[in-house]
Amino acid sequence: MTEGRTILHVDMDAFYASVEQLRHPELRGRPVIVGAPGARGVVAAASYEARVFGVHSAMSSVRAQRLCPHAVFVAGDHEHYGEISKQVMAIFGSVTPLVEALSLDEAFLDVTGARRLLGDGATIAAGIRARVLAEVGLTCSVGVAPSKFLAKLASEAAKPRVGKRGPEPGLGVKVVAPGEELAFLHPLPVQALWGVGPKTLERLHAQGITTVAELAALDERGAQSLLGKANGLHLWHLANARDDRSVVPDQRPKSIGHEETFARDHHHLESLRHELVRLGDSVASRMRASGMAGRTVSIKVRFNDFRTITRAVTL
Repeated sequence: MTEGRTILHVDMDAFYASVEQLRHPELRGRPVIVGAPGARGVVAAASYEARVFGVHSAMSSVRAQRLCPHAVFVAGDHEHYGEISKQVMAIFGSVTPLVEALSLDEAFLDVTGARRLLGDGATIAAGIRARVLAEVGLTCSVGVAPSKFLAKLASEAAKPRVGKRGPEPGLGVKVVAPGEELAFLHPLPVQALWGVGPKTLERLHAQGITTVAELAALDERGAQSLLGKANGLHLWHLANARDDRSVVPDQRPKSIGHEETFARDHHHLESLRHELVRLGDSVASRMRASGMAGRTVSIKVRFNDFRTITRAVTL
């Protein structure tokens, strides 16, 4: 049940790029792209100054350079990002033991039990933002709501914005109070719901459904008939602000992987075998450190035209 709960979703603002601007002060206020430049590069992250020009993650570096010729490219340093993430997560853990890390730069926190000591959700969220800025030197956005789903949407609403004249400050903290869930959720476009991908969106639009409110107006059977039994019921519940999932701390990772964009094309099988062993050894090392074993092994290959194929085998 979500009644009485206070869930936070904390999301660091442009984390990788902001970390680079933190340790390289000369980059503050400049468009920064984390990733390798050139024909083989892919954007891993972009500062808000770069996003103004339309640069975003997963974009080819060539296109990013075309959109923002004066951008500064910085090689990613995931070991350093991990260290900064530990500092941030330690702050979260000092507020509540119920912290569910989703990645290096975002987490859910159940602060229901901390309210008597630390104040309401908005007060706790503001305190976390202040501590992250003071102790780590970075900014974050926080959503406060009775459920995980709404808290994540609220944190997105609290984010800095990309305006025509440059980055614009966001709310920092967005609260969806009990009783206000549907007023916040229903005006949103239907693609705001988790699980609405391109095909589902196309199917919804074909039926004239463009907002969350319009999907919520269907009955359960109507949603299942349109979208399938499981997915239809899942999305209908979300559209009606029903999400009873608990914050689960210390979740074991479901998969471990390693990928790399090479500086030059590899044309020979022997060199590819060498790279495969190197990448596989990295994955195996992390699995051993986590005390984990795997069942399914998969490989992803991306060619120079960005065509991508994947193959997997279950042992």
